[in-house]
Amino acid sequence: MMPVLKVENLSFNYERNKIFHQISFEITTGGIFCLFGPNGCGKSTLIECILGSLKPTEGSILLNNQSIRTIKPVELAKYIGYVPQSHTKNFPYKVIDIVIMGRAAYTGTFSTPSAEDKDIAESALETLGLAHLKDKPYTQLSGGQTQLVMLARALTQETPIILMDEPTAHLDFRHELIILETIVKLIKEKNISIIMATHFPNHAFYFENSGINTKVALMNNQAFEAVGNPTEVLTEANMLKTFNIYSKLISSMTTNNKEVKGLIPIEVVT
Repeated sequence: MMPVLKVENLSFNYERNKIFHQISFEITTGGIFCLFGPNGCGKSTLIECILGSLKPTEGSILLNNQSIRTIKPVELAKYIGYVPQSHTKNFPYKVIDIVIMGRAAYTGTFSTPSAEDKDIAESALETLGLAHLKDKPYTQLSGGQTQLVMLARALTQETPIILMDEPTAHLDFRHELIILETIVKLIKEKNISIIMATHFPNHAFYFENSGINTKVALMNNQAFEAVGNPTEVLTEANMLKTFNIYSKLISSMTTNNKEVKGLIPIEVVT
């Protein structure tokens, strides 16, 4: 299967500060690619390079075999959606208006959203269980609701790829799970591809446990130190090497006789 996105020998420096070097990977239709690693390892920077916000020092990013450098931003927005880690709510727009903003790539600079744009936005809210909030001021939403609205806005772009930069950051236990369940639902129902930066190894295990095609890249020391499925990459040995902690990989059976895996931190090595 031809990759929808291919990153080849990508490097990025902030002046003389090397962030990552010679990174390569590819994603195909349907599934999730998790970027996992310590704070400051370059996950968000890599995402910004794929979005076209930052220009790599060297290497290439190919979208359907075409360099993103040759794709205009308005066209790139039809292929790649984005859910940021956080979002500043400056004005009390209605939720539906925020979501419709995801249709910007399909409307002219001075055009108003069409009836079709509004239908697509309402459908995205319905998909994520947010229809009851469509007329609520955006500034009155909780953190979990805000992240779901950001995901709905990305859905209205109708892109085959969505990038997520730590979408569960600062969320409580319930809303974190709602976001993860929603990601699984979108991949299964819409066959989209997701690249997601995360600090939590159990996110990747959750996707794998849910039957999603899941790959993980362990990002550290300016490179991908391991790439593969969660069981291959998120090992006790790798947690010790990368984070200097002891951990325990556990496996349990659910009431449906389904095996689920997870990683438990035990203690910091001193």
